[in-house]
Amino acid sequence: MKRYIILLFLSFQAMIAQVQFEAKVSKQTLGLNERLRIDFTMNDDGDNFTPPNFEGFKIVAGPSQQVSQSWINGKSSFNKTYSYFLLPMQKGTLVIRQASIDIRGQIYKTSPIKITVTAAVEQPRDPNDTQVTADQSLHLVAEISKTNPYLNEPITVVYKIYFSYNIGITNWRELDKPKYNDFWSQNIDIKQLVAEEGRYKGEKYRFVTLRKTVLYPQKSGKLVIEPLSLDVDVQLPSNRRNIFGQVLLVEDHKRVSAGAKTINVKALPEAGKPADFSGAVGRFAFKVIPSKTNIKSGESLDLDVSVSGTGNLKLFTLPKPIVPTALEMYDPVHGEQVTTPLSGMTGKISDKYAIIPQYKGKYPIKPMSFTYFDLGSQSYKTITSPEIMINVLEGPNVSNSSLAATTNSKKEVLSSAQFKFIKLKTELTSMRQSDFYGSTWYYLLALLPFLCIPVIVIFKKKKEAIDGDIAGNKIKLSNKLAKKYLSEAQKEIGNKEPFYIALEKAMHNFLKAKINIETSEMSKEKISEILLERKANPESISAFINLTENCEFARYAPSTSAAIQEDYDKAVTIISELEKQIV
Repeated sequence: MKRYIILLFLSFQAMIAQVQFEAKVSKQTLGLNERLRIDFTMNDDGDNFTPPNFEGFKIVAGPSQQVSQSWINGKSSFNKTYSYFLLPMQKGTLVIRQASIDIRGQIYKTSPIKITVTAAVEQPRDPNDTQVTADQSLHLVAEISKTNPYLNEPITVVYKIYFSYNIGITNWRELDKPKYNDFWSQNIDIKQLVAEEGRYKGEKYRFVTLRKTVLYPQKSGKLVIEPLSLDVDVQLPSNRRNIFGQVLLVEDHKRVSAGAKTINVKALPEAGKPADFSGAVGRFAFKVIPSKTNIKSGESLDLDVSVSGTGNLKLFTLPKPIVPTALEMYDPVHGEQVTTPLSGMTGKISDKYAIIPQYKGKYPIKPMSFTYFDLGSQSYKTITSPEIMINVLEGPNVSNSSLAATTNSKKEVLSSAQFKFIKLKTELTSMRQSDFYGSTWYYLLALLPFLCIPVIVIFKKKKEAIDGDIAGNKIKLSNKLAKKYLSEAQKEIGNKEPFYIALEKAMHNFLKAKINIETSEMSKEKISEILLERKANPESISAFINLTENCEFARYAPSTSAAIQEDYDKAVTIISELEKQIV
């Protein structure tokens, strides 16, 4: 009897013992340059362990296996662990998916684990560690020329990788590119990477300049430059030597980051700011030059308005000349001859206007003013051009032609109206007036309600059919909205952000009207597939998609009125072409 009780007790103990298989990580938030340890543990032995694919991570060590088994007070315990060391390959939220194992014929799986990967973090150095490591001998530095510039004042960011003389670099890969939010940026090409000698924190190092960028802050306040992060393959000296006594090198890799940088941007002073200030910052010269001042009526001259010097040349607009109404002025041709070295933009921008006089005479072009903020004196300066007199030598005289037109008009009035006081036709009215009752109009008005009944019935049925056509109504509404927003975009050509918002809405509603697609379904592949099925030209499709994708970017990027007008003309052309092509 006692034996049966013991067997029953053991069976009950086996029933309450549960198999556990779980995944544990060393941390759930880590930097891009830190390692993560993950352990897959189980309290019973199993077979066919299948790890996850570790998407977004690189396995740097593992798997290592540990098994422990013990007996304490007659109770046995078993533990088996598979361990991996991982290195994240990107920032963001990564998911380590399920691992599986077969224990006694049953499949067990771990729960997925979310890992948050941040930008690279600074890792403390152990002062007692004397062995040469990549942590001690490799540094990525972002050198910034100025951390408290004015708005639109150029600053430079130079990224250098410093490495000691006893290690070698074989390769590197960019993990995180720096992001210049709220900056206008221009990368400077580095044709050849050359190792130079320099100092880092007072010690001699070699360094390579990896990247040079010129930045123009576009708003005041604290702006953050997100860091550049690299995965660097290095060769480190070991404690072993070859048969010739030379130190043997070992391969290793190190993740380095330049760290985020904060720029405190000062707003331009309000005191003394002229009303016509358009955002020019630097040191400039301003010129207004006509191609000629003596001209015949019907001939054309060019008026060249230009600014040259050093500063944010691509980030402001030139003043527009004011000419008399007798001179017909056309839209300008914008030109740029600008280079961007490490010191900032330098060169010349210009607007060239074609002007055609209509009448003989002398016509002044008023003086033009250009204002900029001078960084040297930290004050506003205004340059005013002289008045330009255009002398039209030959052509019709404006006063004589106006007089002749007035005289001819008077003659025509006299010739047509001089006999109007004489009545040539007489209209007589009968003295006998008929009653309205029984007249033709009486019967027509009496029958009119009955004649309107079929019209009302037909109109009602047509309205019900129109209201029931939900898809057709959506297409009509989208077509109407496309025309409305395209019209709004034309009105907002002078205002960049409202213009591109209206233009993007016009493009989307055009698609809704023509191919019956919802905004949530609008992807590049879906739009291309449907338009190709509707016999649209591939070049027109590509131009439409590119313009739609560029609308969001153009709202925040610097642009000129000429570029905005060009985008509007391009949208009208593309919509017209697709209107003809879509079947």
